[in-house]
Amino acid sequence: MTFSIADHINIQVKTSFNDAQSNIDKHEYFFTYHILIKNESQDVVQLISREWLIKDSNGEKRFVEGEGVVGEQPILLPNQTFEYYSGCLLKTGFGKMKGAYIFERINNGERFDVKIPEFHFVLPWVLN
Repeated sequence: MTFSIADHINIQVKTSFNDAQSNIDKHEYFFTYHILIKNESQDVVQLISREWLIKDSNGEKRFVEGEGVVGEQPILLPNQTFEYYSGCLLKTGFGKMKGAYIFERINNGERFDVKIPEFHFVLPWVLN
């Protein structure tokens, strides 16, 4: 599990391999990630956008950016949480991802980034 706290926004990431959506014979490895965001500040904040850098073990890189997450731009009151699941298709059984969320404070319109440190996608049977 990966943790990040910036501007009193706590982000937790947990990854897992999804065998049902993968096709190893075709080098298609599908990983899911669960994100939990908690607003530990005294401000009401809105998640405006995201940006991700995804790398697989072949060195292939992809940059993904866009509004909100999973079609939403959630507003979080103090001590409120928001969580979601998403996925990533890789051509290898190993990869990594890092990025940032851009938030806005509702009371004054100030925007700030919360960096998400690198987290890894690893086939579960290679960890023994």
